[in-house]
Amino acid sequence: MKPPMDATEITRLQSRLAARDPGEFHFPEIYGPGWDRLYIGDKVSIGRHFLQAVRAGYFPTVEDTGKKRGGGRVYRRL
Repeated sequence: MKPPMDATEITRLQSRLAARDPGEFHFPEIYGPGWDRLYIGDKVSIGRHFLQAVRAGYFPTVEDTGKKRGGGRVYRRL
């Protein structure tokens, strides 16, 4: 099965997650400063791929809370 994101992007996001304290977050906080420059369709696609990667276990320290708040899905770093 093909990963929902390429290995370089998974590694980049894992590094950004490792620098965070445990707690809830929205994906754009992890993605970084380039998020606001993306087109809305790209944001939806990348966000969906992150959710798929979380559910597939590529980010073992992250769980999907199943909640949405402030316009986006809420994740929790364990």
